[in-house]
Amino acid sequence: MGKLPKEMLEKYVFPRVGLRRPEVLIGPRYGEDAAIISINDEKVLVVHSDPITAACEHLGWLAVNIACNDIAVRGAEPRWVLPVILLPESRQDLLDEIMGEVDSAAKALGVMVVGGHTEYVSMLKRPVISMTAMGVTYKKRYITTGGGKPGDSILMTKTAGIEATAILARDFEELLFKKGASISLIKKAQSFISKVSVVREALILADLGVHVMHDPTSGGILGGLYEIACASNVELRVMEEKMPIADETQIFCDLLGLNPLKVLSSGSLLALIPEDKVEESMEQLRKAHIDSAVIGYACNGCGCILTKRDGAAERIDKPIEDELVNLWREI
Repeated sequence: MGKLPKEMLEKYVFPRVGLRRPEVLIGPRYGEDAAIISINDEKVLVVHSDPITAACEHLGWLAVNIACNDIAVRGAEPRWVLPVILLPESRQDLLDEIMGEVDSAAKALGVMVVGGHTEYVSMLKRPVISMTAMGVTYKKRYITTGGGKPGDSILMTKTAGIEATAILARDFEELLFKKGASISLIKKAQSFISKVSVVREALILADLGVHVMHDPTSGGILGGLYEIACASNVELRVMEEKMPIADETQIFCDLLGLNPLKVLSSGSLLALIPEDKVEESMEQLRKAHIDSAVIGYACNGCGCILTKRDGAAERIDKPIEDELVNLWREI
């Protein structure tokens, strides 16, 4: 499990896209969240697909929300989703549970299931779901991961590792308890599943003219920052002490030997914002009861430099391997 290396994508995937059509404004590129396709002189269609492979519980809920996050960070309101659900032959009962969660999540976001596919696969040990989401926005409004500029401030919403915390609290509940986590802490962390959407904050920031928005999934906050740096061809300088981490996330990561900045972080939004718009952006988020923090800035160069709590500097010049994905390999 885990994303393919950047070099493999650049060698085997990005050059092999069939006929390059002129209406495709943004196609497959490293770090970009969704395709942008021109519909007419005014509007674009935003399309994205994403699988859920690092969780066993709440697959339907996660699939809808995470796919729709990648539509919203383009500045588009999600409208339609298409799930592809692959089930182990012995677990036909899971379809009811998964589609119930898909329905609930879709209703919460105001989107509709308009197609998809379901089948049983004999070699699967646990279910897999891949979700395609779509939305529409104006050409003058859409946002890319590659729009960052030197001098931009880096804004982070909520806390690091939200998605990972929710998955750990459900799928690794027994292991966490054995490691010393209290039942009450684990139960509290299970509610993090309700925080994985960034649609509200993304649409708020899109109205304010931000340069970049990005949904940090695999590889966590640091992985997301590296992808922004590559797509925008800028250097991002960030401070570990400025990055909010929930107590539950920190405790779980300490018990399991994980870095909270390197685990699945859907639920947090990364944005590059002109310095003169930072105060207004944070105020609008506050009005919506969404916490945010400035964690660094962009400058000339390429890559990401993390200043750790002890003052040491770490240069991030390659994709981050998600540590929650690695944990699945160990069990």
